[in-house]
Amino acid sequence: MGGNAVPGRREGNLPAELSGFVGRRRELAAARQLLASTRLLTLTGPGGVGKTQLALRVARQAREAFADGVWLVELAALQDPALLPQAVADALGLRDQSARAPLAVVVDHLQGKQLLLVVDNCEHLVQACCVVVAKLLGAAGGLRVLATSRQRLHVEGEHVLPVGPLSAPDPEHLSPKRNVCSYEAVRLFADRAAATVPGFELTAGNRAVAARICHRLDGIPLAIELAAARLRALSPEQLLQRLDDRFRLLVGGIRTALPRHRTLRATIDWSFDLCAPEEQTLWTRASVFAGDFDLDAAEAVCGGDGIARGQVPALVTGLVDKSVLTGHNHGRGARYQMLDTIHTYGRDRLREAGEETALCERHRDYYLALAERGDIEWFGPDQVEVFRRTQRDHANLRVALEFCLSTPGESQAGLRMAASLHFYWIDCGFVAEGRHWLDRALAVDTEPTSTRARALFTNAHLLLLQGDNRSGADRAEECRALAQKCGAETTLAYGTFMRGAAAMFDGDHALADALFADSMARFDTLGELSSNVILALDCQALTALFRGDLARAVALARKACALCEPHGEQWGYSYALYVLARAELPRGELEQATTHAQESLRLKKAFNDLIGMAMLIDVLAWIAAAADDGARAAILLGAVEQLWASVGGQARMGSPDWRGPHETCERQTRHAIGDHAFRAAFARGVGLDLDEAVAYALGEPALAATRTAEVPLTRREHQVAELVAHGLTNKQIADRLGITQRTAEGHVHHILAKLGFANRAHVATWLADRREPPAH
Repeated sequence: MGGNAVPGRREGNLPAELSGFVGRRRELAAARQLLASTRLLTLTGPGGVGKTQLALRVARQAREAFADGVWLVELAALQDPALLPQAVADALGLRDQSARAPLAVVVDHLQGKQLLLVVDNCEHLVQACCVVVAKLLGAAGGLRVLATSRQRLHVEGEHVLPVGPLSAPDPEHLSPKRNVCSYEAVRLFADRAAATVPGFELTAGNRAVAARICHRLDGIPLAIELAAARLRALSPEQLLQRLDDRFRLLVGGIRTALPRHRTLRATIDWSFDLCAPEEQTLWTRASVFAGDFDLDAAEAVCGGDGIARGQVPALVTGLVDKSVLTGHNHGRGARYQMLDTIHTYGRDRLREAGEETALCERHRDYYLALAERGDIEWFGPDQVEVFRRTQRDHANLRVALEFCLSTPGESQAGLRMAASLHFYWIDCGFVAEGRHWLDRALAVDTEPTSTRARALFTNAHLLLLQGDNRSGADRAEECRALAQKCGAETTLAYGTFMRGAAAMFDGDHALADALFADSMARFDTLGELSSNVILALDCQALTALFRGDLARAVALARKACALCEPHGEQWGYSYALYVLARAELPRGELEQATTHAQESLRLKKAFNDLIGMAMLIDVLAWIAAAADDGARAAILLGAVEQLWASVGGQARMGSPDWRGPHETCERQTRHAIGDHAFRAAFARGVGLDLDEAVAYALGEPALAATRTAEVPLTRREHQVAELVAHGLTNKQIADRLGITQRTAEGHVHHILAKLGFANRAHVATWLADRREPPAH
């Protein structure tokens, strides 16, 4: 016999929604759709991210699809896994007093019923939940289960929907066109703040502060709600100032909440306690990473001292399963990341364990090796991959540099790292940041070593690219003197090349030519060949060009190309193409000049070489002017003005050989098309972003945001689409609308065809996007 259910509770036992539900349009749409097509859906995510509230909202919206109700089983307070079946029976209102096992009672009760079971907070009872849920699903065909857990249940047929933080603005990269209230986290903060402080509203004066609060709290709903509760005693500005000590500040909340949800610290403690000891150790050690990291880094930095390197992959997987780490694939393997709140907690634990300095040293060693490996591998066919690999770890390189330059006794390693990243700072568009680190490193470590000489070469190069020719020349001379003193012949050759570059930018072509010849002779004697040697040859070719010797300029540029080709080198090769483009311009060979310039620009774009891109768009403007295409020239001049400004080089590296042709082009273009037309076209160019400017310079279709056209669904199709979005099957749609199942199937087919979608989940997302809530 079945268990005896309490009368009058067929709709279920979901609690009333006491506070407003904010955001989660996409997750709601996806969850509804998945719940319509799978029998077990598990919402996973870190503590405090809002899994329970999302599950309850999904369950409330799905009530009508379950004739026998929607029932909530709350497991947070349950500690004994043996009591899980009884907890399910209690939630269902079963009061069976027989000697039968509670699981058998539940199974018997579910026979023939259409019912949704919401099993909340499974993470501390995962094994028991796996067994019970699998048994129930196998025995009751009309049952569906919606679970929440910090890790998946690993039941056959389980679908997992990761639940991340609410969308939150990054104040450092916030588009002025976007209202901060369009972010879910900010709307939640405003909603809960208004409930705490009557009359509170977001204004022009406090929106930026609210955005920063939500960003600092990772968009975690629990943290935002706890923070809003502090507004009884603090202003938003005071709250923001105190978030560095967030675990102490964010205490309190709703008295009826679970104890682990009353403070942010307790929530993270709960997650920490659910981890095995080795997972806890890996969590704390991984807190030395900034941004994301890959498995190689985790093995090198976190392995050892109690964790075998071979254990690390399994431990990382365990932390991903428990929502401590989030993983994503970048095409070359997985990378892992922690929310800032989880990261801060781990760092506190690492500090308490007395391991912080040792782990920072391991982290530094790994990323110093990565920088030096990039320096070695840069001259070769894998330059683009070396750039992308280095860019992926930019945040970790910054942390390692900061550790070196702020920790006594570590400055020499910082100097090595900053100098080894020469290829990244200069070739890949990070000139200003490279200057920052080299200036600091050279000021902190003043020992007269060969490492310092190398760093002086890099610093001189950065100064010259920023147009500070005098300081660049001085640094180059300092590099040469120190290299000579240390017997560092290779660095002496590079310093000589850089001193020649300073003379070239100053317009002293005779001195530049002599210094370039000297440096090239030294490189030949040493058998040195690198991207910077190619660049020295390119500069020698440019100097010949500036002296009017076009034949020699072309010969030297072609020699540079020939040296690059067997090695697959592309960066130095792109500058040789730049020289060839400029050499063709005075000859009137505009088509060939364009071909060289555009090929070079494509390569520069792949490397993010901003200065190189600015130089090439400038040249393409000069070519357009020479071809009497004034409108195109003016647009390119406007676009390049923005690009030069972004790299701090409006003065074209302080060189008359770049400023002169640019100014001539501008005068000729104004005269050719008239001042009014010039200003309009120039303004159009200024309005282009980098991708649009490059696409225009390459003659590719302009990039523009596209707006999805309004799709003409009929009134009935709109009704069907709404029911699809709520997760109803074709049969349920037919029953609801009083039509045949075949007709319902036809409507769904037509909707998918009109919208161009492959499955029903896309319909739900499309409708959710159209209902974006208005900004406050």
